[in-house]
Amino acid sequence: MGFLLEIKNLKVSYQKKEILKGVNIFVKKKEVQALLGPNGAGKSVLAQTILGNPKYKVVEGEIFFKGKNITRFSPQKRAKLGIALCWQTPPSIEGITLKALLKRISPQKIFHFGREDLLERELNVGFSGGEKKLSELLQIFHLNPEFVIFDEIDSGLDMEMLKFVAEKMKKLHQKGVSLLLITHQGEILNFLKPNLVNVMVDGKIICSEKNYKKVLSTIKRFGYRKCERCKRKK
Repeated sequence: MGFLLEIKNLKVSYQKKEILKGVNIFVKKKEVQALLGPNGAGKSVLAQTILGNPKYKVVEGEIFFKGKNITRFSPQKRAKLGIALCWQTPPSIEGITLKALLKRISPQKIFHFGREDLLERELNVGFSGGEKKLSELLQIFHLNPEFVIFDEIDSGLDMEMLKFVAEKMKKLHQKGVSLLLITHQGEILNFLKPNLVNVMVDGKIICSEKNYKKVLSTIKRFGYRKCERCKRKK
């Protein structure tokens, strides 16, 4: 089976500082992968680079999506190909309701996940943390993408909301969408059971493991200190 997303030896800098230091990730169609790591490891920079944020400069390496080299593609072109990002901290936009945005994205049908009240409110204005996550998920569903990056969607959620969000993500995956879950703590992996877990430390993937429970257990017992020791051994 070919890969949907291929990231090869990706080196990225921001304000002349190297952030990503030779990242390799390969995601198959209909696959769920996770990316764990401590704060400042470069996880969100990777997400933004895949989406094509121009403030992050690719100095070496390539990104392929559906067999196309998209390393120099604009964010708009990447989105049209089927890439979507669920933001960790989405912006608030006054004067535009969530419903109006969703209609612009996909006028055929409006989903609301049982929270129809959110539709008439200005986008993320006064939204709680959980409501912002729902707003992001609704936008993802309306975009109908092939590959979605979830950047810390589990951050700040209580267990009830975490389960709710995970169920919606599972439905997305059941439609054949590939997922990359970026997370710090990793609790959401117990609901989504990824095919592969990648651990990033200091801008490098230092571990890729199929047994996500093993990774979570290690991090829970030792934090990322043990990962740091593994990195030094390599």
